[in-house]
Amino acid sequence: MQDAMTTEQMLRLKGVHLAPYMQIATFLRGKVRNGGGNMFRHQIDTMATLIDYGYIDSVLLKAAIVHDVLEDVPDFNHNILLKVDYESHSVYDLVQEVTRAPSLPKADFLIRILESGSQNAKLLKVADRISNMVSLGFVHSMDFVKRYSDETERYVFPIAELVDKDMLKELQGLVESRRRYFVDFERIKSEKVYVDSTDFL
Repeated sequence: MQDAMTTEQMLRLKGVHLAPYMQIATFLRGKVRNGGGNMFRHQIDTMATLIDYGYIDSVLLKAAIVHDVLEDVPDFNHNILLKVDYESHSVYDLVQEVTRAPSLPKADFLIRILESGSQNAKLLKVADRISNMVSLGFVHSMDFVKRYSDETERYVFPIAELVDKDMLKELQGLVESRRRYFVDFERIKSEKVYVDSTDFL
């Protein structure tokens, strides 16, 4: 993890006007996530993950707040995003980079980010996956947990390896813990024993 934020970094962060982007993100309020919670909170969590690792680039943070809007709000008017401020076009371009077209297989999408995505697109995708892995739990089927963990290792680990070794380490820990959860769940089913859910954390 990063050291405490410096005064200079705090002043830079203070100058980043995030409220208009948070207002756009409210288009996602009420959209329930498979992992619990909702899509609006996931946007904020993704931004917080980036700040936790010391990233305070204004375009990156703004894009994190609205990164699922284009994908999950079909009738969203993208001109609203383009008119927010002087960085809107850069934010929009970054959001487009991490937005998967419905016709594009997930594996191809992640490979594209790995091979040709910008540095910010890679960072945003890794922070997004950390948030998703944290929320991965009991509301999912075991097959989904295993499949998502395998996908993370195969396609997202290499992206994290390129941009931030500490973020990679967190992702590796999350995948390991979810796989332990999968193994323990299978043992519970076969042995019909009770295991406290905190054992999986």
